[in-house]
Amino acid sequence: MRNWAWMGLCLSLVAGTAMAGEPRQPGEYPPTQDSVPHADVAKGKLIGPLEFHSKVIADTVRRYWIYVPVGYDPKDPPNLLVFQDGQRATNPNGPLNIPVVLDNLIAKGDIPKTIGVFITPGNLGTEHYPDNLGTGNPNHRAPEYDALSDDYTRMLLDELLPTVAKSYKFTDDPKRRAIGGTSSGAICSFTVAWHRPDAFGNVISMIGSYTSIGYHPATADHPMIPGGDLYPGLIRREPIRPIKIFLQDGTADLNNQFGNWHLANEQMLSSLQWANANADAKNVPGARYDVRYEWGDGAHSDVHGGWLLPSILRWMFGK
Repeated sequence: MRNWAWMGLCLSLVAGTAMAGEPRQPGEYPPTQDSVPHADVAKGKLIGPLEFHSKVIADTVRRYWIYVPVGYDPKDPPNLLVFQDGQRATNPNGPLNIPVVLDNLIAKGDIPKTIGVFITPGNLGTEHYPDNLGTGNPNHRAPEYDALSDDYTRMLLDELLPTVAKSYKFTDDPKRRAIGGTSSGAICSFTVAWHRPDAFGNVISMIGSYTSIGYHPATADHPMIPGGDLYPGLIRREPIRPIKIFLQDGTADLNNQFGNWHLANEQMLSSLQWANANADAKNVPGARYDVRYEWGDGAHSDVHGGWLLPSILRWMFGK
């Protein structure tokens, strides 16, 4: 477990030509060669957007995309990468551009063949997914992503992924399956692995919203609903899950009525590290959290996470 400052130095050499003309500004992370398309790299197939209606999260409609790698063979099920906010994860003009990253890393042999499933949050109260959202947020994002319940987990594992698997097979091995996202999509991804580490053994968390967005005080009609700021305490108190997690955040991240994002990510890191150290000190058998992290100097943005993504995937999926 360590800061990836060394990796930042390595990647800055790759991006050096883009940065050489003028001093780098805080929050600037030019895309690496692994995040841009190359004419000589074979392209996987991106299918979608497809539309999905959930029964677990009633009255919601969402879109999703399936990335099928070059050389896909159903007899040899590939790795699985699930990423939230699919409308941004697949945006060719955005900082993540995940299908292109997968193309490049698979072509190099840096990671095995990987199926990608990129999912939007649900939109409530509409028969069909609205076309005018672009890369914006559907209206049921916070109730799904910032909740600590297992509703989203059940929707994903019991409904959506089985739908994908009817057409494209992928591995059942949690060590070869990763789930990730940015902001509220990051805490959503952690929640899925927290509830079901048997389904996802890897978490990519970028600018994670481990704050009180999901908190609702008790009323006469319903009990208190906790928010994501509860996670550091839960991590310290509950048995260690067999999870490999990468935490990314910027030191200039949000600070508002819901919490301080960077301090929240620091708390997550501290809790994960403490849980490991406590288990070691007491000779507790079983799993340990496998944690790496990188704190950049940016704000609440996908840019730094997108810059790091190729190396994160190499760490998680590298052969």
